[in-house]
Amino acid sequence: MGDEQPGKPSGWRVGETGELQAVELDDASQDGAVLVIRSGGGRAGESFLLEDARVTIGRRPESGVFLDDITVSRDHAVLVQRAGEWWVDDCGSLNGSYINRERIDSRQLSDGDELQIGKYRLAFLHR
Repeated sequence: MGDEQPGKPSGWRVGETGELQAVELDDASQDGAVLVIRSGGGRAGESFLLEDARVTIGRRPESGVFLDDITVSRDHAVLVQRAGEWWVDDCGSLNGSYINRERIDSRQLSDGDELQIGKYRLAFLHR
C-alpha cells in the first residue's frame, strides 16, 4: 500500500497471503465504498461495490451482499449511508454482527474496518 500516489484512485484485492494490496480502479468506481471478503466460504477476494445508499447483507439470494451459509441470517444486516458516512445495522440476527471483533447493533464504518457476518470476515474500504 506504500506505492500509492496522491490523487490517484486505488482499489484493493486480496493477495496470496490474505493481505490487502492496492490496485488501480477504473473511472466508474473511483469514489465508492467496497466490501471485500477476506475469509469464509471459499470466497476470499470477492468484492461488492456499494453503489446504493442501502445495501442488504444476508442469506437471501436477492441480498445486495449474498452470503450463503447457515451462520448468516436471511436478513442479517444492512449497510446504510447517513450524512455521507456508511453505517452497519444488525437486523436482529441470531449470530450477531461484529465490527473489529466487537458485537454491534449499529455502528459507523471507517476505512479498513473488519465486518464479521457469520463465518465471513469482510474488509470495508472507502476512498
